[in-house]
Amino acid sequence: MNQHAKVDIRHSTCPHDCPSACALDVEVIEGRSIGRVRGSKQQTYTAGVVCAKVARYAERIHHPERLMYPMRRTGAKGSGQFARISWDEALDEIADRFNEAEREFGAESIWPYYYAGTMGLVMRDGLNRLTHVKKYSRFYQTICANVARIGYAIGTGKIAGVDPREMALSDLVVIWGTNPVNTQVNVMTHAARARKERGAKIAAVDIYDNETMKQADIKIILRPGTDGAFACGVMHVLFRDGYADRDYLARYTDCPDELEAHLKTRTPEWASVISGVPVEEIEAFARLVGQTKRSFLRLGYGFTRSRNGATQMHAALCIPAVTGAWQYEGGGAFFNNAGIWRFDESIIEGHDAIDKSTRALDQSQIGRILTGDAEALQGKGPVKAMLIQNTNPMTVAPEQALVRQGFAREDLFVAVHEQFMTETAQMADIVLPATMFMEHDDLYYGGGHQHISVGPKLIDPPGECRSNHEVLQGLGRRLNAVHPGFEMTPRELIDATLRLSDHGDIAGLEADLWRDLQPDFRTSHYLDGFAHADKKFHFKADWGKVPVGTGGLMGAWDKMPSLPDHWTIIEEADAQHPFRLATSPSRSFLNTSFNETPSSQAREGAPTVMIHPDDAASLSIADGDAVTLGNSRGETTLVATLFEGVRRGVLIAESVHPNKNHIGGRGINMLTGADTIAPIGGAAFHDNKVWIRKASAAA
Repeated sequence: MNQHAKVDIRHSTCPHDCPSACALDVEVIEGRSIGRVRGSKQQTYTAGVVCAKVARYAERIHHPERLMYPMRRTGAKGSGQFARISWDEALDEIADRFNEAEREFGAESIWPYYYAGTMGLVMRDGLNRLTHVKKYSRFYQTICANVARIGYAIGTGKIAGVDPREMALSDLVVIWGTNPVNTQVNVMTHAARARKERGAKIAAVDIYDNETMKQADIKIILRPGTDGAFACGVMHVLFRDGYADRDYLARYTDCPDELEAHLKTRTPEWASVISGVPVEEIEAFARLVGQTKRSFLRLGYGFTRSRNGATQMHAALCIPAVTGAWQYEGGGAFFNNAGIWRFDESIIEGHDAIDKSTRALDQSQIGRILTGDAEALQGKGPVKAMLIQNTNPMTVAPEQALVRQGFAREDLFVAVHEQFMTETAQMADIVLPATMFMEHDDLYYGGGHQHISVGPKLIDPPGECRSNHEVLQGLGRRLNAVHPGFEMTPRELIDATLRLSDHGDIAGLEADLWRDLQPDFRTSHYLDGFAHADKKFHFKADWGKVPVGTGGLMGAWDKMPSLPDHWTIIEEADAQHPFRLATSPSRSFLNTSFNETPSSQAREGAPTVMIHPDDAASLSIADGDAVTLGNSRGETTLVATLFEGVRRGVLIAESVHPNKNHIGGRGINMLTGADTIAPIGGAAFHDNKVWIRKASAAA
């Protein structure tokens, strides 16, 4: 008689770099493997829905190509030739090479490098503890959210907003600068509920007719980097036609009369010329927003990918302040809830050991740093050794030509702790096998919602995989890095962090499963005043005094417009580079996570670039042709897809495919820049001028 396998349903939280941080119900089979993964109905934001790639997580965690044991490089860098070694051999060699670099070039010659392959606080941020204790070069995060965060906080005073579940109570949900069907599916859950239960309209504002727009009632397609112009045109109509809430403006905002006067010349006609949106669409959208008190603006990370992104986010955010939508349930705006967590990560990160005189190197400028750029190195010596966790800079970092050159240096020692043999791992001297989130304990928050949670270990890791924390403990002992955090287990670190943060203890949070920290209605809607000292929403931005922590002012911050406007700092097309390129996220990859799973590979196929048919015809490019894109930074070759859902002169390449999948092996980030975005740094992944032509036979 056949016995059925014992299947338990256990709870967890998705750790990947996505604001949804979905609550998960996981099938654990015989305590050893996982089956189906579902969104939990017990958490009100996830509401039982999870993206397809996470639903199929079993094919990732049980993938036959997972790294299983430590390895040392035996061939040339990038050759993929490695030999198995023991953990002791691997950690001894890393420690020896770090100590050698420190003796010869100083502690700042070592640069621990990480990012958001996991969003768990223990496994993501623990590397900072080693950095701080050893006085290595610190790490300044610039690839993802800085620009949009500042643009939001400059208006409200902090990074928090309306309960995102209130989308379901709105009469108009405006999804702007994000494609949640691809990137955070739960936004669509609540927006669709509003449409079904209230007859609400869904409007999408973006740079191409993406999967979210296909589900929207109103579509606004902009040229990249022109959101500020569109927002100003909308606000011009709101003031002109009497939709501005004068009482709300007088009570809650800083300079409504000055804003109105400024917008007199920012007409729909002016906005149309810049944005490419027809005048009648600007007028109609403005009327709809003005007539709909319960208008909810769900603002996304697309703003952070442009050189003028902070000013664009601020301009869009000003719209519900003009209409007074913040006053109503289902009205106002939301971007991220970073301002409500109040996590004290001092033990996880070793804050007591921080020496602010050590340099903090810009994550986005890794190519410049590794190739010896004096400005990027802040006038100090070279980087000679690295430990990399949770990221794949050989594929995802901008200025890939420099990144490749830097990693190819024979005098650079690199250790990579990874789950798969990524293109960064292939360039390493030592490769270490890493656990996945169901194989260790961690602490999570949801940037796109209001819950915190413990993600417990559900199964044992395969082979010799070790967690990030275990690696740091092993290196800490060998490097004489003394700190209480190295002596604690992940559960002890979680418990201590919760207690320091006034969130109780680990047992209490585990009992809650997913704890809801959403502030009350008046606080979330700023009805007792915004978070600035004067309690006002700020139409007039003081970019020299940003309201959240940063690495200091950067870029042309002193040239930023104080009132909402179109800031012309974007990389405009020119005669040599007549197209603007954006590298938007795909549905089945997440940066370079999931690009090793068969179902994601099958759905995404080969790297492609979308081009308007009229543009293609003018260049004699047919659908399916191999085409080369280029600019001063480099070139890449991929396949053309003719697509009417994009403005002429705009190209869209979805996802970060492995470099090796591009014709010729040069990935999309050969074209992206790492110049510093004002006011606090960032990388403009969607802001590139390029040329395009049919690929030569040699490509």
